[in-house]
Amino acid sequence: MSDRLNAWPTLARVDLAPMVDYLNRVVQVAGKYTLDEPFEAGWGNTVLDVTPRGLRTPTLRQRGTTFTVHYRLLDGDVAIEADKGSRTVTLSKGSVATFYASFCAAAHELGIPRPRSSLICEIPDAPPRFEDDHVERVWDGRAARLIWTALDLAADGLEAWQAPFLGYRPRVGVMWGGFDLSATRYRARPAVPTPHQPPFLQNAQLDTYVSVGFSFGDAKAPNVGMYAYIWPPPDGLGDRSWGVEGAAWHPDAGLVRLPWARLRETADPHQAIVAFGDAVYDAAVETAGWPSDLVGPRVEGWYMSRTPPGSVQPQHD
Repeated sequence: MSDRLNAWPTLARVDLAPMVDYLNRVVQVAGKYTLDEPFEAGWGNTVLDVTPRGLRTPTLRQRGTTFTVHYRLLDGDVAIEADKGSRTVTLSKGSVATFYASFCAAAHELGIPRPRSSLICEIPDAPPRFEDDHVERVWDGRAARLIWTALDLAADGLEAWQAPFLGYRPRVGVMWGGFDLSATRYRARPAVPTPHQPPFLQNAQLDTYVSVGFSFGDAKAPNVGMYAYIWPPPDGLGDRSWGVEGAAWHPDAGLVRLPWARLRETADPHQAIVAFGDAVYDAAVETAGWPSDLVGPRVEGWYMSRTPPGSVQPQHD
């Protein structure tokens, strides 16, 4: 029991908040480059991969330069890797404004233009632009490792949940605006966006989808843990079971939530994430008319490598 709980550490929002707040700002710098990529449903083009050491953009090809930006949370720096060379920018001290200036200078040396916008997005009460954020930040290596560990463990579970889906599904990754980890399944049906929202939010709601993810919460809703929702929201979610003890529907937020503290106490937290996602998808099938045949067998790759197609059977852990 103790080894399992150590692998799934305690996460206290109050302890992680300063680092989450800092990282939410700085990952937006390189995140801006993903907006230059062809638009994918639900902004699937923007997600940052969870790597063995942090968060990384997809490979970007712009103006004759191929590059990627790696936020190495376990090292306290950012590596810009391009076909022309590489540069490293520290995260360990200074302000967001200082980081932004250093980043743009390093990118310029590699032939990479500065991001087309320096607006800080989706963070209430933040300064308007990176250049305006002069608050001195203190790098907390322990908090950075806890943040990475949580994202890594959650991504592992979400990738397992996502694997058998036969429809469109963007990569599991961090949405850098809200700094939440997202796994989304789409159905090829148009939806009506909520009016009077910014265009980027309305364009995220153009299609029907089921989203399951992980968030560190915020000051108003310090809910560290898994979340899920169905878009458009159907009726009949209030009295459902959500696959894992402790998961519950929160009508005011329009979310199903599974607190991290309850998740880490389950017998198998990894499998609990899969069960949570399956329960949410079942709700979409039963309340929103989603097809049940968009999910294939959940099996390992080795099983598929030696099993003839006609005899493939679902594999249960």
